[in-house]
Parts: sequence; C-alpha cells; structure tokens
Amino acid sequence: MRVISGKNKGVSLKAVPGDSTRPTTDKVKESIFNMIGPYFEGGTVLDLYGGAGGLGIEALSRGVEKAVFVDRDFKAIQTIRANIAACGLKSRTEVYKNDARRALQALVKREKQFTFIFLDPPYAKQQIPEELSFISNNDLLEENGKIIAEHDVRVSLDDTYETLVKVREEKYGDTVISIYMHGKGEKEDE
Repeated sequence: MRVISGKNKGVSLKAVPGDSTRPTTDKVKESIFNMIGPYFEGGTVLDLYGGAGGLGIEALSRGVEKAVFVDRDFKAIQTIRANIAACGLKSRTEVYKNDARRALQALVKREKQFTFIFLDPPYAKQQIPEELSFISNNDLLEENGKIIAEHDVRVSLDDTYETLVKVREEKYGDTVISIYMHGKGEKEDE
C-alpha cells in the first residue's frame, strides 16, 4: 500500500498485522478519489473504520485539512499512528480506539461535521444502513459533503436514507463503492 497522489505521493503505508482488516486496493482507492476529487482545498474527513488509515491519509495528501480516524482494533490504531507519522501528518489528525457506533455518538456530542465520511467496515460486520441513517439524523455530514461507503457486491444499499441520496455507485470485482450526499434525488453530473 502507498499514498497514490498529492503531497505524500509514493509514501509506503504499513498494513495492519494479521487478517483482521481488508485494505482498500490502490485501484479502488484511485477510483474513489477520481469520483470525489481528485484534489481538495481544505475540509475534514472521518475515516470511521480506519484500518491502516489509507483512505484518510490519501485525503490529507490530496488537500483535506483535518482527519479523524477511528478503529476498534488496537493493532489498527498502532498502524494508523505509524502511517500518519511516516507522512508527517500528526498535527492534522485525531485517532480514536472505539467502535463505530460509540465514535459517531461522541462526534455528535462534540458537534462535529465532516466534508467526507469513509465507511469501509469489515464485510462480515457491516451496518452501513444504520450508520447512514444515524449520520443523516445527527447532522454529521456538511451540506455539500459526501459519504463514501465501500461494501461487498452482495450487499444492496437503498437509494435513500433519511436526507441522504445515493448519487453514484460503481462496482470493482467483489467491491462496490456507493456515494451519498444530502439531496432531493438528483444524480451527480458526470
């Protein structure tokens, strides 16, 4: 794994030891950022299932100002911190060992909002519909922000969750990327 583009382009990222995480492939990561960017001028990102931190670090490298990383696995937290340090991004990040639901509740209490929210849970433990509804109901996504959900091709997500509307969906082998925004049902102009 490596940072694909931006300020930290080419920096190698450590993988989480063991098989508890499934890192996003460089091909899928590149596709995600081509859909949502590819570059940014500020903003904040929440990488809710941080793993090795690859998605959040890629966003920071491409111009996002701040990132919050969450993972419930101690090895993942250690790996995220090591990868952030390797990229010199410590001052622009917060890292929390917590499960997704508790982390979302804590962020609501802190009245946080994000430009981008990455949802890339372990395929066997996906609760993406509940998380999308919670994010919408608790105003965690900025007005023009995007939620990027990575899920198994066998998982079908609805077109809408509360105020969120699916604006794009792409398949890459057994992986699907679904992108949601606040909206009235308009698809992205591509």
